[in-house]
Order: sequence, then structure tokens, then C-alpha cells
Amino acid sequence: MFEWILLGLVVLIVLWLVVTYNRLVALRQTTGQAWSDVDVQLKQRHDLIPNLVETVKGYAAHERSTLDAVIQARNAAVSAHGPEAQSMAEGALTGALGRLFALAEAYPDLKANTNFLQLQSELSDLENKIAAARRFYNNAVAEYNAMTESVPAVFFASSLGFRQRGFFELPEAERAAVQTAPQVKF
Repeated sequence: MFEWILLGLVVLIVLWLVVTYNRLVALRQTTGQAWSDVDVQLKQRHDLIPNLVETVKGYAAHERSTLDAVIQARNAAVSAHGPEAQSMAEGALTGALGRLFALAEAYPDLKANTNFLQLQSELSDLENKIAAARRFYNNAVAEYNAMTESVPAVFFASSLGFRQRGFFELPEAERAAVQTAPQVKF
């Protein structure tokens, strides 16, 4: 009788560990898929930027340093790997694009150019999609990280290769810009 109880207890523990392991695998896959979604949106953004720069070049060719900064930031973002590096590179790219759009304010003909307006609209739409994909990724990472730190997974997760994942966060400069409310003056 005691052997049956012990065997039943062992089977329950093994089943509990198997379910926990399978949950970790599923969460790891979800974070991978979520990162792929972010990566796809970022690639579309990176592909759009050269067209935007070429459009601006036609109107503001003498603003070479701003255009070069955008291209350099774009190239750095394309070559970045992983959430932390990608986050830093994307922050620099966002700053460079901000300077590009500020430059466009000085050229009324450029601001009225339909191609520029369409590219600007596409970029704005992509920024919204990136933000949504980033939220989904960060949610998936939070759930995965919480699972790797909870009992019983905490006892075997790291030995089986389940490592904590990093969030895709806003760089400090971008976070400060978001926290500063715009001022409206008449």
C-alpha cells in the first residue's frame, strides 16, 4: 500500500515538472515570436528611411550632416542584434529622424510634397505598429521571466537553458522626451 502511495506521489511530481517545463517552452516560443514581430516592423521602418532621405535630399541637399546622421543611425539600427542593442540603436534613429522632420519644417515646398507626406504618414503608421509589437514583446518577456523565477521552475530552468530575457525599452533620451509634455503658446 505504501509503495502505491509513493509511486502516485512520484508520478504527480513528474507530471507537475513536465507541465512546468512545457509551459516554459511555450513561453520561450512566444517571446521569440514576439521579437520576430518587432523585428519585422523595424525592418519595414529601416526600408522606408532611405526613400525618405532621398525625398528630403531633393529639397535640402545642403543639409548633408543631418541626412548623413539619419543614414548612419539607420545602418546602426539594421546591424544591431538583440533587444538591448536594438533599443539603443532605435533610440538614436528616432532622434535622427526627429532632426530630419525638424529640418523639413524649414522647407515649405518639402512639407507640401505628396511623396514626403506619404512617407511621413507611412512612418507614423509604422511607429504605431512598432509600439504595439514592443508592448506585446515586453508582456511576453514579463510572463516568461516570471515563470523562470517561480517555483518549481526556478530549481531547474537555468540548468535547462531557460535564461531571463531583456525588455525592449525606450532609451533614456526618448523616455525623457515622452515624459515632457508639449507646450502650446498663442
